[in-house]
Amino acid sequence: MDMQYTLAYWALAIILLTVLVQQIIASTVKARQPGAVPGVEPQNAGHADFVFRAYRTHLNSLENLPVLLGSALLCVLVGASPLWTGIWLWVFAVARLLHMWLYYAIGTEKNPSPRSYFFLVGVVATIALPVLAVIALLSR
Repeated sequence: MDMQYTLAYWALAIILLTVLVQQIIASTVKARQPGAVPGVEPQNAGHADFVFRAYRTHLNSLENLPVLLGSALLCVLVGASPLWTGIWLWVFAVARLLHMWLYYAIGTEKNPSPRSYFFLVGVVATIALPVLAVIALLSR
């Protein structure tokens, strides 16, 4: 394992732990609901309902993971800058933590909501990683 990417590896660990915590929270709060059925998303719920927000927070993280993890792996495999790979992964990790916290704390239908800004920061980091990989590939 290339230890040049230690900063990136730690960020990836935090990202994966965040998604795991979201899964535990979403599963737990949903299971406590009367008549909850495993595998069925919350019905007739909106942002005012914490069960809905916990479910959406976890699902949103799952929707973002494939491109992020693929891009991070590509960066490591092509030898992209370890520093910038780590920085962008930490930007994503912190943005997702803040997005999660705000989504849990604020039940609003307003768009954009405060969580939207941190979602956007995560998107920027997700775009930056494949760009970083392509730059590394072009410089070979």
